[in-house]
Parts: sequence; C-alpha cells; structure tokens
Amino acid sequence: MSRDSIPPDAVTLARPIKGGHGLALRVVGEGLVDLFALPRVGDLVIGRGAEADIRIDDASISRKHALLSIGPNVRIKDLGGANGTRVADRALEPGEWAELSPGEVIDLGSVMLILLRGETALESPVAIVREPEGNAMARVERLLERVAPGDISVLIQGETGVGKEVFAERLHAKSKRVGRPLLKLNCGGFTEALLDSELFGHEKGSFTGADKAKPGLLEMADGGSVFLDEIGELPLGLQARLLRVLQDKKVQRVGALEPRAIDVRFISATNRDLAAEVTAGRFRQDLYYRLNGVTLSIPSLRERGGEIAGLTRSFLAEASTQTGRTLRLSRAALARLEQHTWPGNIRELKNVIDRAALICPEDEIDEEHLQLAPLAEAAASAGSLHADVESLERRRIVETLESCGGNQTRAAQKLGISRGTLLARLKQFGITRPRS
Repeated sequence: MSRDSIPPDAVTLARPIKGGHGLALRVVGEGLVDLFALPRVGDLVIGRGAEADIRIDDASISRKHALLSIGPNVRIKDLGGANGTRVADRALEPGEWAELSPGEVIDLGSVMLILLRGETALESPVAIVREPEGNAMARVERLLERVAPGDISVLIQGETGVGKEVFAERLHAKSKRVGRPLLKLNCGGFTEALLDSELFGHEKGSFTGADKAKPGLLEMADGGSVFLDEIGELPLGLQARLLRVLQDKKVQRVGALEPRAIDVRFISATNRDLAAEVTAGRFRQDLYYRLNGVTLSIPSLRERGGEIAGLTRSFLAEASTQTGRTLRLSRAALARLEQHTWPGNIRELKNVIDRAALICPEDEIDEEHLQLAPLAEAAASAGSLHADVESLERRRIVETLESCGGNQTRAAQKLGISRGTLLARLKQFGITRPRS
C-alpha cells in the first residue's frame, strides 16, 4: 500500500501505486491528515493494527475496524469496530456492506474518510466533500473541528456573504497558534504594487513614499496564521512570490537582499471556482495545490433555510442591545424571510434585520419593515448606476493610497476628504487598511 503522510507544514502528494486508477482515500482526524492511493481492485483492511492495509493511528480506530473492497464498485464493511462505522451518517451493523461513490464520507470512530476519484485525487490533497441533503453545515463543522488543530493549509470556498472570514477566525481560535496573531488581508483591496508591500514588507527607500522600513503581513504573522481573503484576486506575479514562501518558508521584503525565515499557517478564501481559474490560466496550479490542503465549502444561506430563524434571533438580540429596545419578529415576517432567496447570504440577512430594527416604530418587526420586495425592484432600476459610482470611488482611493505609499493622512489630503471619512470608505469598500 502506497501512503504519503502530509506533514504539518507542507503538502505532500500521494503517489499512485502500480495498477492504480486514480482512486484515493483522504483521512482526517485530530492532528491527522493523510492521503492514501488505492489499487484498481482488492480488499483492504482499515485499522490501527500493524497488519492493517490502511493504518490509521487514532485511539478511536480498532485494530481491524473496516474492510474496503474495490472492484467494479467500491464498498465498505464494518468489522465490528468498537466505535462503529457510519456512511453518510448511517451507522452500519457489524458485517453490513455499504456502497461508496466519489465524494462519499465515511466515519470510523472520530476519524473522517473521504473517497476521491480522478487524477486530481493523486495530484492534489484537496478534499471535496459531497454532503447529504440538509446536513451540509454539520459536515463542515465536523471537518473544521478536525483540521483546526493541525498546520495544513485550508481553503474556504463559498458565495459572498456566507461568513468565510468567521470560519477563518474559528480555525485560528481552535488551532495551536491561538496565542499568536491572525492577520488578515483582502487580496482584492489593493493594486499589485501596494499588495506586494503589504504581503512582503519593504525596506526604506525601496520605492517612492517608502520613508522607513516596514515588515510585511507574512513576517508579522510569524508563529500565527495569515488569512488571505479573495485569494482568486491575487495577481499572477504575486502568486509566484507566495508560492516560494510556501515552499521555502522564507519571505523577502521589497528591496531587501536576504530573505527571513517564517512559520505561518495559511487560510485562504474565495468566492471563485479556483479550478476553473487554473484552467483559464489566471491562477497557478502549483499554488492552488499548496493552498488546498483541505477545502471547507460553506453552503449558501438558501441551502440552509433551517438556520434563518436562529440567525435572525441572534441579529435581533444584537439590534436590541444597540437600540435599547426588546425587538421581536412577527410570524409573517419570519415566513417572508424564509421565502427569500438571499443572494447576499448571511450578510444580507443581517443588513435586513438591522434596517428593520431602525424602521420599525414598535417593538415587533412585521413583514412591511423588511422591505425585501421594494429593494429588489430598486436594484433592478438603479443598481447599475450606483455600482458604477462605487467602483470609480473605490479605484480612486486605491490608486491614491498607492501613490502615497499607504500613508492614509496624505491620501485623505490628496482626495480632499478627512482621514475619518477615508477610513469609513476603506471599511465600506472592503479595502484592507494599510499599516503605517
């Protein structure tokens, strides 16, 4: 059996064994992430014992826990393991077989196994999980719990507004790096030159406006985690530099002669299909594989309708604290929220509740206070012009910041606005605030 462990600080690719056909088995446990290449045919014992074909060193796994059979179909049978075998959240009886398909999730004790198929299963350690209907978030939560303690790179995928940054914060909080910094950077919030300086830092005099040396985000996060939001926006030139950091664990400031060693865990997020970006030549394949140790795919809010009531209660509690009123939601309003498609996901839901809390004259928010339909109609007629104006203002701010070397006071003077207004615009447009 060919097996390549993935060490905490790197991505190791599984090697296909002779006669292999692209099947692989991802193993995720506490502090454990392995990838096993599988043969074309054969029966393989999964267990903790030395005699197991697929050996998993975890206390919740029995010496001979399950039997994986590979042929025209792929099946798994429970061998009477003390902590049981589950397939798609269904517990198998001892001796019971269950058929598997690519993306299927198998739970052995507290360890999660994912069956992968295709060349990418052997070229890349990406774990793509096919979720049972209605249970997507539960699976994501369990995967987060299991990968958080390790150092493997994590890619968080999902639509805008699903809460990818929140998941990044939780990954860091549950990791062994929790006492060290979690530094965040929006890769779409800067021009390439300013982003280069923010990521890697610069020496004094390395470019116009660099009146003093400044360590970069990667250097400042030494011992901690770096969250690269909108990683799909990273320019190709910076992708090559970031790849070298991942490979060498060293970072070199702009204008510096020697690199500096760093110890950083990478968490990245995107709402793009990075595999399609690789195919189109807009994202480096080697960097994609390095960043994708494990993928957390966050479902959209419309796929998590059962969470709307709970999320709404949470947002109402926040709004009640801010307004000094005890707000509640009418049944009609809740029904309307559950009917909405939520293209803006959780972020949109929070905005709707915050707005309704201000509009509502009494303590009960009714359907009319949500203003969902009028907003949709307004977006159809006026949204395009509004978006164009915002895009122009955002680009002007980014360009001015770059010309001032990231100095916010000088940039505000050049734009003819106060520094406070500039900071408000940075927050509004999702532009990462440059560090002085």
